[in-house]
Amino acid sequence: MPLAAYLTPYDFSPVTILGCMLVLGLYGYGLLKMPEEDQPGSLRILVFVVGVMLCYGVMQTQFDYYSQYMFFVHRGQHLVLHHLGPLLIALSNPLPVVLFLYSRIKPGIRHALSPVKWIYRFLQHPAIASFLFVGLIFFWLWPPIHFNAMLSRDLYWIMNWSMLLDGLLFWWLILDPRSPLSSNALGYGKRILLLALVAVPQIILGATIVFSRGMVYDVYEVCGRAWPMAPETDQLLGGLLTWIPPAMMSILAILIILRRAMREDGKTPLYSKKLEPTHS
Repeated sequence: MPLAAYLTPYDFSPVTILGCMLVLGLYGYGLLKMPEEDQPGSLRILVFVVGVMLCYGVMQTQFDYYSQYMFFVHRGQHLVLHHLGPLLIALSNPLPVVLFLYSRIKPGIRHALSPVKWIYRFLQHPAIASFLFVGLIFFWLWPPIHFNAMLSRDLYWIMNWSMLLDGLLFWWLILDPRSPLSSNALGYGKRILLLALVAVPQIILGATIVFSRGMVYDVYEVCGRAWPMAPETDQLLGGLLTWIPPAMMSILAILIILRRAMREDGKTPLYSKKLEPTHS
């Protein structure tokens, strides 16, 4: 196949293509219309675009074909959708662009979005966010569920989109650029604790897959594999991708948060000054 053929969708999804185009289009519109002093730097723009395009690439190119017929490629797909892509998007700090776009929405539409904001706040509760982040991985890798998801087109797309949206919510909570000293953003210590808590189950799950003696995911035996690879090797590589890269990303995020905390060391929270008693 020529290189261009690998970039064509294996399973054309209008929702995925329109979603990515809408995100990039709104981001570009915000960059063009917002004041120049508020615009993010070139590196942040590049990181945002790369994050979005990575998610698009694993869902709307021939990569998606291999992810449906090789377990380890499937795990690589979810590594991008649930970890790498959302992490890059959150790290690029699109908040100024999002706030500018939100300011352009008419008040009536903002009011209609109130239920969405309530759902967002609920999902961003630290306990809920961390539970969903780990729970969705376990849910979609539960053998009976995974078997059905890989054989059902609709369930397959629900699986991929749920991983992407959940990844965006979790990594935004962790890498929220706002300082907890001057906003209601989650404290740095709590962010580090959440990263440690979600890393442990992923390590256990990945290690369980790696050291399993039998075939855990036999759906790839039913459908056939894209490459003539031994099933044990495919499962081993998939387990390693579930185990090591997510743990490394948690460590990377912890280092980023520690760096932010050290830069703010010594700063005091912004609060209204209390009245002190006067002395005669």
